[in-house]
Amino acid sequence: MTEIRHIVFDIGKVLIHYDPNLPFSRIIPDDAERADFFARICTHDWNLEQDRGRSWDEAEALLIADFPEREAHIRAFRKHWAEMVPHAYDDSVAIMTGLIEAGRDVTMLTNFAADTFKEARQMYPFLNAPRGVTVSGEIGLIKPDVAIYERHAQDFGLEPARSLFIDDSLANVEGARAAGWHAVHFTGAEKLKADLEAHGVTV
Repeated sequence: MTEIRHIVFDIGKVLIHYDPNLPFSRIIPDDAERADFFARICTHDWNLEQDRGRSWDEAEALLIADFPEREAHIRAFRKHWAEMVPHAYDDSVAIMTGLIEAGRDVTMLTNFAADTFKEARQMYPFLNAPRGVTVSGEIGLIKPDVAIYERHAQDFGLEPARSLFIDDSLANVEGARAAGWHAVHFTGAEKLKADLEAHGVTV
């Protein structure tokens, strides 16, 4: 078995909860209307471009040009972002901090807009505990592009073959594997413990 020397955590839906429906269930109470809004206007792909580095001003302007009647709802996405990340997954955080305390090399690699990540660090101080983090919105690359894994490995001196990546997205797990890393699909803390043990990492 290859010795794992570097453990890399995703953040959203691994360490902290994320759900845009939380504020929008109040802003757009009708379930069908809200689903349509996320399917046609503030879509996943639209939000992903902020993770790639596009400014919120530009992102909002693009949508408002096409949907002027929904301006208030479009601007609400950024305005109420903090409500979308209401709590940490304490059991996952405990695994990460335990690994750090045990002397393991832990970093983070996340698709995150640069400004909202600064807010997240203030909300959740444990995000400052690992050795470092690669934030997609700060470097203009996003998972599952192999280039972001290569950049992270280069910036933090990781050996890909001795690195283990943890992400809730299968596509991002496959991206890490394509970059020569080991990777596991996160579905909960108990499975993560088992996956770490299977790779020789005692939790």
